[in-house]
Amino acid sequence: MHSTSPSLDAAMVETSVAAAVAAPSIHNTQPWRFGLDPETNTFQVRAAPDRGLRHTDPAGRALHLSVGASVLNLRVAMAHFGWTPVRRLLPAPEDPGLLAVLRLAGRASRSTTGHRADLYEAIWRRHSSRLPFSGRPLPSYLRNELGEAARMEGARLWFPDAAGTTRLLRLTAEAERRNRLDTDRASESSRWVHRDLAPVPDVGLPQAVLGPQDTRELLPMRDFTAQRHTERLVARTFETDPHIAVLITEHDRRADWLRAGQALQHMWLLATAHGLRASLLHQALEWPDLRRSMNPVPDRTGHAQILIRFGYGPDGPASPRRSPRTVLDDVLASR
Repeated sequence: MHSTSPSLDAAMVETSVAAAVAAPSIHNTQPWRFGLDPETNTFQVRAAPDRGLRHTDPAGRALHLSVGASVLNLRVAMAHFGWTPVRRLLPAPEDPGLLAVLRLAGRASRSTTGHRADLYEAIWRRHSSRLPFSGRPLPSYLRNELGEAARMEGARLWFPDAAGTTRLLRLTAEAERRNRLDTDRASESSRWVHRDLAPVPDVGLPQAVLGPQDTRELLPMRDFTAQRHTERLVARTFETDPHIAVLITEHDRRADWLRAGQALQHMWLLATAHGLRASLLHQALEWPDLRRSMNPVPDRTGHAQILIRFGYGPDGPASPRRSPRTVLDDVLASR
């Protein structure tokens, strides 16, 4: 690890970047890079456009959500080490790849960081669970806490009623059908799945994390393997009344996408701390007409950013992550 100023030791830097890398990302592409200026105690968070999805995410919205989630993890890690992170999103219009900077300021406290101390430990336990959940209901206080976490990051969370849930799952199923029939999207998705490779690559999705298959109730989870012969696709066994929620922002700009990613991760870490599991149903967000229909009132009341499935159940296997050393740029770190 490169040397740092006396106020920032190498172990803290590497652990903080490891925490950032532990964030979720679409298809586990991990589309981020980090830099550190030890003279100003400032982290830079950049997009890695070579890890974008040209067909699935042409505008880069999901990439920004992914990077936003990594920013939240970095904030939590900094606070764990006693710092108050001062965040700026899109700080340099002339440098569009620089998505955020975080300067390490004074000593951290709940009032300065805005989140609970136990979120740090949850970073290392949080991952997507594409396994079936139980039918246990989500307590109202927990829904309220999740909604408050989203609000603190500049977004809001909507838990639909039964009719709304049915509508959202139908939109997701339609998007899944379209994705399978779109040759470019199907091929792009399939490239990120690893089939029993050894050693396992540090990005993408091993076959083991994709969940079980059965012939009973269907929840429209993404078919990453992109089998285009639908008669060969097997339904997956999941809870019949899933608990889903939509994360919504008032506007739909790049900064809003970054805020939505931070809201997503803040909620997810909070859910993990409470023993909840989660997975993402992103398919309908990838089609503009379906995305517009995902709001509480279609075509109104903000912009849907992600559909989240919550529940109580098993952890499931975790996807691999890149080493902090591979995503920390030398240019800043070696000054």
